[in-house]
Formats: sequence, structure tokens, C-alpha cells
Amino acid sequence: MTVKAPEETRARILQAAFEEIHRNGFQGASINAIVSSAGITKGALFHHFSGKNALGYAVVDEIIRPQVREVWIDPLRNRENPIQAFKEIFKDCREDMEKNPEQVLNGCPVNNLAQEMSPLDEGFRLRIESIFEEWRRVIAEAFARGMENGTVRQDLSPAATAVFLVSAFEGIVGAIKSSRSIPLAQHALTGLFDYLDGLASKSKNPGGFSA
Repeated sequence: MTVKAPEETRARILQAAFEEIHRNGFQGASINAIVSSAGITKGALFHHFSGKNALGYAVVDEIIRPQVREVWIDPLRNRENPIQAFKEIFKDCREDMEKNPEQVLNGCPVNNLAQEMSPLDEGFRLRIESIFEEWRRVIAEAFARGMENGTVRQDLSPAATAVFLVSAFEGIVGAIKSSRSIPLAQHALTGLFDYLDGLASKSKNPGGFSA
């Protein structure tokens, strides 16, 4: 237990920091609130992280990046039908909205930080852009496979489709955060499902979930 304690303390700090940043933004995040939530002292926090920026970078690298990979990237890897895969992802996203509306109303963690910190801090900008770059690349690869196996229309640009899908989702989440409206999210996801259906090869309709 003694050996694990520092790792467990660090993990608690990161989780508390992530939740505080998600609620209030990085600049508005309170070190005192993070310390209180993690159940530690300021000395313990600064033992693990040299300052607030270092803590924020670690949140991006160790909390946000793995979340994006788990929810948005890994489900697309090696899938033969990217349209069906995206529908499954969006269906899970819709169910999560219904179960945890407050999390959705706080916005997308990576997009929140992109809007707030990318113009202000190069360390944040580079980390956030690397997340978006990986996300777009995996989507483009998935749609290229779909074109090869005939599940996706042949006239698409995989790269352009990837940029649009990431931008569309982040725009939807931003609109939800601004409007504080879960019903708006349902309408937006219906539009995304319609768009995805339009990407399918006519010879191989993806079927599956409806919005």
C-alpha cells in the first residue's frame, strides 16, 4: 500500500483537477477546490506537479486524451463499416447524454480547452491539436477502408469527411453548452445520422441504429 500511495494520490489529484477544469475552465479552476476535492494538501499537489500549467498539461495527456481514444477513436480502428461504427458511437453518446446531462451541459473537455487555452498557451495548443489530429486521422483511415470494401460512397474525400465530422460534433456540443438544451442535442444527432446515411454506398446500406 505504501508503494502505491503516491500513484493513488497523483491519480486523485488529476481526477479532481479534470472535474474542476471541466466545470470552470482552466483559468477559472481553483487550486484550493482541487486540493479539497482530492483530499490532500497543497504541498502534496505541488510535490507531484510543479505548477498549475503542469497540472493542466497532465490532465490533457493522462485524462482527456485517453477518454477521447476510448470513446471516439478506438471504436473506429479496424472497423470495416465506418458509418455503422459512427452510429454506434453516437447512440452511446446519446444514451450518456440522457444519463448524465450535466456532464454534457459542461461541454466537451477537449474543445473547451481548445477554445480557452490554445490562443494563450502553446503547451496546451500542441497537446490539444495532437488529440484532434489523431482523431481526424483515424476517422479518415476508417472511411478509406469503407471506400475500399464498398460500404462507403466512392466520391468522398476521407480527410475532408473526417474534418467535417469532428467539427460537426464539437459544434453540436458547443451549442448544447450555450443553449443548456438536451433536446437540441437530439435534433443535432438526428441530423448527423441523416448525414451518415448519405455517405453509404447505395449497394451496401449500413442500416442499424436510427436517431
